Amino acid sequence: MRLRHVLFLTSLAAMAVNAPARAEELTGTLKKVKDSGAITIGYRDSSVPFSYLDGDQKPVGYAYEICRKVADAVKTHLKLDKLEVKLNPVTSATRIPLIANGTIDLECGSTTNNADRQKQASFTNTHFLTATRYLAKKDKKLDKIEDLKGRTVVSTSGTTNIKMINEANTARSLGLTILPAKDHAEAFLMVETGRADAFVMDDVLLASLAASSKTPDAYAISSEALSKPEPYGIMLRKDDAPFKAVVDAATSALYKSPEGKALYEKWFTQPIPPRGINLKLPMSEAMQKQFASPSDSADPAAY
Repeated sequence: MRLRHVLFLTSLAAMAVNAPARAEELTGTLKKVKDSGAITIGYRDSSVPFSYLDGDQKPVGYAYEICRKVADAVKTHLKLDKLEVKLNPVTSATRIPLIANGTIDLECGSTTNNADRQKQASFTNTHFLTATRYLAKKDKKLDKIEDLKGRTVVSTSGTTNIKMINEANTARSLGLTILPAKDHAEAFLMVETGRADAFVMDDVLLASLAASSKTPDAYAISSEALSKPEPYGIMLRKDDAPFKAVVDAATSALYKSPEGKALYEKWFTQPIPPRGINLKLPMSEAMQKQFASPSDSADPAAY
């Protein structure tokens, strides 16, 4: 009897030691999701093609699909039979506060991962790299920065892009006439009507403007960039290493797989809802390298 009693007490002690350890395994967002049975995705309403509303006013987009796949990975990791995916609209002003206060768990959009933002939030592996390039009519046959010598170019006032083209003009002695536009629409119109030879801006924005124009096939985006790549990433709460590890593993596996490339092509090289525009923005060499070796670096030089 005494031996059985000792074994029973030993068993109880082992259970007591192990139970807290198991309870402590889940913290932060993972615990929040497990306890509530839900994960909340923050989406944008007009960040084409990353996260926006379709013709039925439902969220769609490249980054949105990535977030849905991350949610599936979290469900699998937590061994849940079902996981409710809640949707919460965000703006450029509200996205970081809503991540920080726990309202949303993932933010899917076109959010730049930079050093300043990393002080407030974390980012998973980069899903897109933008850069400052220029758009011109194809018949002008402009592709490299040197091709712009002596030309008239336009960029939007108050942007880093117009600063970059001014710096390049001085550094390379391009002899450019640089015109400021009040907004992107006016700048594009100046190229469309021949008042400017090229429009300098983020390449993904240029692609969207061209695709939405009356003659999308009349325009081309330069292969040479004026800036280093700027990484976009899915944002999540800061200092939540267990959740970040799950998200990083999910995005890394996706980007390395054929599914990752197919997802990119779906949103950047094929007609997209609701108007069927095609951005015609094939995966750059930098993006191919990023997908082969996923990184969450905020340093443009890393790409």
